[in-house]
Amino acid sequence: MTAMLAGCGGGGGGSSGGATGSTPTPGVTPTPTAVAGCSLRERQDWVAAQLREWYLFPDTLPASLDPTPYSSADSYLDALTATARSQNKDRYFTYLTSIAQENAYYSSGSSAGFGWRLGLDSSGRLYVTESFENAPALTAGVDRGAEILAIGTTSSNLQTVSSLYNAGGNALSDSLGPNTSGTTRVFQIRDAAGTRTVSVTKNDFTLTPVSSRYGTQIITDAGQRYGYVNLRTFIDTADPALRDAFARFKAAGITNIVVDLRYNGGGLVRTAELMSNLLGGNRSTSEVQSYTTYRSEKSANNETTFFTPQAQSVAATRIAFIGTGGTASASEYVINAFIPYLHANAGLIGTNTYGKPVGQIALDKAACDDRLRVIAFALQNAARQGAYYNGLANTVEASCRAADDLSYPLGDPREASTRSALDFLQGKSCTRIGATASADGAASTQSQAAKVAREETMTALQPSPTGMSTAQREVPGLF
Repeated sequence: MTAMLAGCGGGGGGSSGGATGSTPTPGVTPTPTAVAGCSLRERQDWVAAQLREWYLFPDTLPASLDPTPYSSADSYLDALTATARSQNKDRYFTYLTSIAQENAYYSSGSSAGFGWRLGLDSSGRLYVTESFENAPALTAGVDRGAEILAIGTTSSNLQTVSSLYNAGGNALSDSLGPNTSGTTRVFQIRDAAGTRTVSVTKNDFTLTPVSSRYGTQIITDAGQRYGYVNLRTFIDTADPALRDAFARFKAAGITNIVVDLRYNGGGLVRTAELMSNLLGGNRSTSEVQSYTTYRSEKSANNETTFFTPQAQSVAATRIAFIGTGGTASASEYVINAFIPYLHANAGLIGTNTYGKPVGQIALDKAACDDRLRVIAFALQNAARQGAYYNGLANTVEASCRAADDLSYPLGDPREASTRSALDFLQGKSCTRIGATASADGAASTQSQAAKVAREETMTALQPSPTGMSTAQREVPGLF
């Protein structure tokens, strides 16, 4: 069984099956009650059986739980995993999804939406943190830094973001409509061009994992050259883009790298392994990248992954990883892999990460288009460091606190987190994540020159966990 990592809030990995049957037609979900073996009770019983066999935290499962009061397989799954969730071990990482939908996302980045990420500041103001190429939002001229002031189905029924935010629950995310092509919303936005009203219609688009605008750069700063790569999500189509980026860095003789994972909620472990290998040109094939450990009854599945340098690999001597609370799972895997080797030369820049040191396997009930993503294994680096359920800030040996500055494009040396990453690579002092401004007796260099509006770290706007698409699980804030 191929074990795959997952994303913030519980995203998934590749495909590994637990059931046999015909492959569902992409985009078509069979009605469970109309298919043999797919009644509500049969699906609930199947979910419970898989958890009892594979769940990494079997001691947290109830000895018995009557499924009758639960109106869906999802709500029954929530009840079965409630204890692990209360212990911060499984924050909706175990979930049911569509086989067809998940396969479409991981193979190509296929999704339907406006094609932007949305983030909330501490006062509930809503901003676009990133817009994706060839998607409706960017086509409509809405990009990073735009504030969304009001949302409606027409220009005559706009509701202010503040009223939707204050309504609580999922009112704000629900106002954006379902994840279906053709859904139209009208937005009042404010950006550098002023305040205006735009109409944007959701459409099918393919998410480019490495931006064609800023995803790969060679930055010259203070007379030195640095590689910059921004990976949005760990999917198969990232492979050629990552190889091209690192081949470019290698040809330029660059060994100091900024890896921007600030919004990356995770994805495929094979892509995380590739990125680690591309950063590890000076690692040998006898050096451990990660340990994968299942519960004792499933220990035959335990694996040790070793570094495998690629033709495009660089021998990174110093790496600045930009992260936020939306940085999770596969992203944390890459960061954690380098701590035993680079020590304080591998720094976390920005804020603390999400905290997901575990991964899922995929178990399929194909006739029902059900894929159960179940937490089944724990992850550790070569020094056996894992269990970072509260994020990596206390695991990394070096970190620098920095803001997510929406006033500048990602990868711009003037942007606060990028500036702090470059300063870290140059050996300048900074304030450690979680420390107070005076804790280390030195002035923070990371954002003193960037005291601009909207520079705080955004919290990704998300729908309810059970309402997330695969893309939204892996790309925090995606709508």
